[in-house]
Order: sequence, then C-alpha cells, then structure tokens
Amino acid sequence: MARTIKKVEFLPKMPKLLNVAAYARVSSDKDAMLHSLSAQVSYYSEKIQKHTGWKYCGVYADEAATGTKDNREQFQKLLEKCRAGSVDLILTKSISRLARNTVTLLETIRELKDLGVDVYFEEQNIHSLSADGELMLTILASYAQEESRSASENRKWQIRKDFKEGKIGSITIFGYRRNADGILEIEPTEAEIVKMIFSDYLSGMGGLKIAKKLNEMGIRTAQRNLWTSPRIKELLSNEKYVGDMLLQKYFRNNHIEKRKMQNNGELPKYLVEDAHEAIIDRDTFQKVQELIAQRQSKFSHTGSKNRYPLSGMIQCGCCGKNYQRKVFKQGSAWICATFVRRGKKYCPAAKQIPENILQAVLCEVLELEKYDDDAVLKYIRQIIVPEPNELIFIFYNGKQVQKHWENPSRSESWTEEMKQKAKERSLQWHEKSQ
Repeated sequence: MARTIKKVEFLPKMPKLLNVAAYARVSSDKDAMLHSLSAQVSYYSEKIQKHTGWKYCGVYADEAATGTKDNREQFQKLLEKCRAGSVDLILTKSISRLARNTVTLLETIRELKDLGVDVYFEEQNIHSLSADGELMLTILASYAQEESRSASENRKWQIRKDFKEGKIGSITIFGYRRNADGILEIEPTEAEIVKMIFSDYLSGMGGLKIAKKLNEMGIRTAQRNLWTSPRIKELLSNEKYVGDMLLQKYFRNNHIEKRKMQNNGELPKYLVEDAHEAIIDRDTFQKVQELIAQRQSKFSHTGSKNRYPLSGMIQCGCCGKNYQRKVFKQGSAWICATFVRRGKKYCPAAKQIPENILQAVLCEVLELEKYDDDAVLKYIRQIIVPEPNELIFIFYNGKQVQKHWENPSRSESWTEEMKQKAKERSLQWHEKSQ
C-alpha cells in the first residue's frame, strides 16, 4: 500500500496588537482647562481605537495643581497597569503634561523603560525608547522645569507687588464674601455666628466646646468642614474680623512642591488697617487675645528636646497642646502633653494613640503600602484629635479627612513571645505558692 505524504499548512500568525493607553493632564480648575481636558480624552480615545494595530487600554486624565506624580490618582493607576504588563505604549501631549521637573520625569521614564513601556510625546515627536530619546528628554525637561520656575517667580512677583499695595488675592473667610472689586463684605448670617463665637469664648467656653456647639447646630466652616478647637482658635486670632488685613502670612516653599509654609520672617508681611468693615470691635478682639494668651500660659511647660518626625503635628482638640511620643514596654504611643504633665483633670478628653495604629491610619489616608515619614511630612500639615479615637488629617492643599480608630483586642495584640513570657511568669508564681 502506497504511503501518502501531505504538507501540513499553518495559518499565518496574526500580528500582536500593541496595548496603547494615553495620559492627559491640566493644571487648573478653570472651566476652560476642564474643557481642554475633556477634548484631550476624546482625541486620544478616538485616535487609539481607529489605529488597526493598537488595542485600546484607556485614557487616564488628571486635574492637578502640580506636575509631581505622587498626587495624581489617574497617573498612579496608569503606572500600576504598566507594572502589571498591560500597557506597551503611552501617548501624551508633551513632556510638561507628564512631569514638570526633570527628576520626576526621568525617574518615571526609566522605570517604564525597564518595564519595556514606550512613551510618545506628540508635541516634541519623541519616543522614550528611541536611541537618543533619554538625552533629548533630559534637555527638554530641563527647559520645561525652567519655564515652570519662571512662571512661578513671575506670579510670586505679582502677588508680592499686590501685597505692597494692600491688594488681596483669592481668599475665603467665614463671615465675609469678596465683592467684584476684591473687597471683603460682611455676610450677615455668618457674621452673627462669628459674634457668638467671640462672646462664648469670653464667657468661659473653650475652643472644643464651641466647636462641638457649632457642629451640633449643623454649622460648617467656610470650606464646609467640621469645626475643631484649633479652627476656633484661628478664627478668634484673625485680625480680619476687626477690619485689618495682615498679608503674606504664608508662602510656597518652591515651584515644584508648592508646599504652603507659615511666614516666620522669611518674607515681609504687610498690615493694611481698616481695609474693610469690621465684625468685631477692637476692644472685644483685644480682650479675647489676652484671654487666649492667659490660657496658653496656664498650660505652658518646658518641652522635651527629643524630636520625632510627627512632633508638633498632632494637636489635642481639648486643650490645644501638642501630643508627645512616649515609649512603654508594649510599644510607643502619642499622648497629650497636658495629660502627661498635669493629669486627666486638666485634659479629660485626652487618650493615648498607639504609634503602630497611628501609622496604620496614616497609610490608609495617604494610600501607602508601607509607612513613610517623608510622605507624611510632604502632604499632611496637621493632625487634630477632636475626641478619643477620632483623628482629623489636614493636608497642605486644604483637604481634610476624618478617621475613627480602635485598639485591637488584647488577644489580637499579643505576640507569641508575649504569650510565652506570660505563661512562664504564671508557672513561676505557681511554683512559689506551693
């Protein structure tokens, strides 16, 4: 029987589709900028889906105040997709859309290069994986960073010029509204609440009680947040309520981080007297300042020289003093300074916060996998303890997040080593009692 030999034919392999995503960003909350962001999203969605060799993997878009990568939620999601191997190519408009400083840009590009992910910058017509891509990116990113610095310096110059002339920029203050000419005008309903706060404080109520009273009445701050004791103190100390305006109380540290810093003499301040109509008369305001100073001196003490990253950040909502770090056998904890030095009678609402729990809550708030002091100091301005087991995190950008925490049960917090030592102590006691 003759053998039959047949040639086996293989179907041609289909070319692998390139997984393509795009990134867009605008750096302002103005309507025109939001329209631009929407247009970019539509443009990239259509471009990727129309390309026959590309697989659409989404358009990631952020509305951000700065060009740093850490505080851009959609950018972080895109990076996670790349790390998971789901993206081969990223399209973006320009270098400045991806990052405004050289360090951030090159760190990101190099990480993506190691992952085999190419980035195409349309405006500069550069592929990051090309032979001379990184050299060109370094040069162009330096220009982008210098442009950002120059724009920042120009803006600072204009703001400081306005300060010298007694002009104010954008400002939000409880009890006032800015008119078309930028002058503060009294908001009648809120002004009555301001008067009530000053009156309550002079009658003997503390900041915590006043804050609780306002929150129970359903009254919110100018930023629509809950009132806290430190927020009450800020209001009571604000010279704007007597019609004056102290300008340049704060400044931005640099054009990259743009962290809001308190002006402690680094830059000149300008006091504009009788800049607008007063809500509180000067006599009442002065009495309140004297009472604040009197109450502060009552709780003053010589603080410890030991400093930790969180020192000075955690403030008691009851007495207004900072929390201190203490080390115990079971671990470190943060405790109100008044409670430590004067006892529960002087600060009944204080409760120690185990450091491991505080760090865990900070990781949750900042969406960190592992606790990082630098990340906390970069984004968190202050931590308020309004009442036991409650924490309010105040960000440099004005955002507030409130979190509740609980101590784990004793059985959950005990390690195997602690259990073994307890067992040994029990046996020793039992042997002595025989």
